[in-house]
Amino acid sequence: MSELNQIIPTPKNGTEDLTFNGQKTEYKLLDFWRWSVSDLLSNATRGRLAEFIVGTAVGLNPDHIRDEWGAYDLKTEDGIKIEVKSAAYIQCWSQKCFSTISFSIKRSVYWDPVTNIESVKSRRHADLYVFCVLKHKDQSSIDPLKMEQWDFYILPTYRLDNYERSQSSITLNSLQKLTDPVSYIDLNNRIQKAFLEQSNYISHSV
Repeated sequence: MSELNQIIPTPKNGTEDLTFNGQKTEYKLLDFWRWSVSDLLSNATRGRLAEFIVGTAVGLNPDHIRDEWGAYDLKTEDGIKIEVKSAAYIQCWSQKCFSTISFSIKRSVYWDPVTNIESVKSRRHADLYVFCVLKHKDQSSIDPLKMEQWDFYILPTYRLDNYERSQSSITLNSLQKLTDPVSYIDLNNRIQKAFLEQSNYISHSV
């Protein structure tokens, strides 16, 4: 049996039909999208939305499909590698109180889908991290599509590597001691500054 190559996905527009033996059913791909990802407050969907939001701030090309197995979440046109984390006070389930904001910052290995080979050393692969906080606390008006309901905290990766408390997670309180939040409109500018800081640190460490 010959080796199977990686399948490269192509962008869809939602009008594609579900078919059976060449005959169209009454459902389209858009129906699947509406059914599966309309709950923007669910942890999994909110996480992907946060990646998309950060991507739109840095000029994401929607035709470059999200890489499920990437070593980092986003890569800008000029090569900045970004890891995106998200958290929210309000969840999609019934709550007695707001959720505590905390983010995973664990190092990881990287599996290459092209070669099917896993990296040996665990590390942080991105140049910087963007921590996205859906800060809105009113259940009746929360809407993750409204950018004013989000705060963004950006750190170059070396600052997490040198973080002295925990190498597996970081709370919002700890994050706020390391950097200030920015709004969506300032996100790209702060990402550029964090990348420059990371690059300067790496060049002086060599």
